[in-house]
Amino acid sequence: MVLMACGALWGCRHASKKGKESTMKSPITDRLENCQKYAGLHPDFEKAFAFLRRNDLAQLELTKHGIDGETVYCMLSRNQGRAREQAPLEAHRKYIDIQYVISGDEEMAYKPVAQCRQEKEAYDSEKDVGFFKDPPNRWLTVPPGSFIIFFPQDAHAPLVGRGVIHKAVVKVMVTGSNP
Repeated sequence: MVLMACGALWGCRHASKKGKESTMKSPITDRLENCQKYAGLHPDFEKAFAFLRRNDLAQLELTKHGIDGETVYCMLSRNQGRAREQAPLEAHRKYIDIQYVISGDEEMAYKPVAQCRQEKEAYDSEKDVGFFKDPPNRWLTVPPGSFIIFFPQDAHAPLVGRGVIHKAVVKVMVTGSNP
């Protein structure tokens, strides 16, 4: 399944069934082998996807890996999945997340930040994250070998599932942001 979106912030558009152009509303999710379709959405996406295509990705240390300084980096983790009610929506302003599931069964929630009304924790510019109490609009299953891209306008709740989830989260700085 491919859900495509990147929002007005990125100027990405697609044609609707009626032939009219409309801004996409959902995050992008796809298999890693199809990542080239999305490399043109941001000047640093090619670097991010090249890292995710590494043959040794699953064996790398569970830590932060530099790709291009603080402009593009990857956090590898292996965490126990959590219940939906334990996963608050979060959003970032300085970085885009490309979340890639290496192994495990993961669900991620989504809601446009513009629709979030209940702040749980105020945005922390040092950590580049803010949290919301709002319920998500939708839940998406992201199977192993697949990725999902969350732009700054996408509030999301990751790490929902049963068992251990091994994943890579590539952080790509929004063009024009300062780390």
